[in-house]
Amino acid sequence: MTLVRILLAALAASGVLLVARWTIETRRGAARGMGGAAPTPLDLLIGFVTNFFDTLGIGSFATTTAVFRLFRLVPDELIPGTIIVGDALPVLAQAILFISVVSVDPWQMTALIVICVAGGWIGAGVVASLSRRAVQLGLGGALLIAAVFMMLGMFGQFPEGGTALAFTPSAFALALGVNFVLGALLTLGVGNYAPSLVVFSLLGMDPRAAFPIMMGSGAFVATVAGVRFVDAGRFHWRAALGLTIGGMPGVAVAVWLVKSLPLGAMRWLVLVVVAYTSATLLRTAVLSGATRTKVSLTGLSPRT
Repeated sequence: MTLVRILLAALAASGVLLVARWTIETRRGAARGMGGAAPTPLDLLIGFVTNFFDTLGIGSFATTTAVFRLFRLVPDELIPGTIIVGDALPVLAQAILFISVVSVDPWQMTALIVICVAGGWIGAGVVASLSRRAVQLGLGGALLIAAVFMMLGMFGQFPEGGTALAFTPSAFALALGVNFVLGALLTLGVGNYAPSLVVFSLLGMDPRAAFPIMMGSGAFVATVAGVRFVDAGRFHWRAALGLTIGGMPGVAVAVWLVKSLPLGAMRWLVLVVVAYTSATLLRTAVLSGATRTKVSLTGLSPRT
């Protein structure tokens, strides 16, 4: 119990750190005459709906990316940072809820969260320095992976899982490696919920016990990686604030209504949107690379 309380306190502290850094950078921007505009009703609605889906286990990365691109609200290269920064506090609320009410081995949960944060820290440093085309390719591939996991779930291909609340030593070692990779992928827009459920279930854990681990991991990665994106200025201020302000009530509503909602139709809709967005991102990146290659070739002088 003491370790759980320490973990919850650390989660809260990471959220305070992100808010503090975001506030400082906002004030600096305002002093330079670069203050951000207030979120629009659309920004708030996006935050509410996507985080509502996230609490249901559908995920928010794919849906948020799809909407941002549909309405051309955020440049492609700023989408990862905007989602990480904007969704950090709503995901933090989810983590605190599930860690408080779901039983799981506290030492293994803490270790898995720590290793996921390490992966996210390294991943954020890489993503924050990527070019627009690199981010398009990364997001496109990430969304394609997400679509595959969604389809597997809708066709009942996820493993049923075991009943254990703790891993065996060998399974725990494998879970640590997997969670490190998932932490790095989070910064590219690959949500860790579905992959965590699959892997942890295959390793014999009760799927319900995976929720505090994956949401705690996501919350720490989002807050810690969010600080790096804020420091690098690689996020859209207004859209991120809309995700945060709109997302908090979205989480609260979903917690109370989750048992009465028809999720099947929602999951199919999200799958179509994710697949379409992945295809458009990859197509744009490929065409961008082909265009640059053509320009480079036409600019070469013939050898004599």
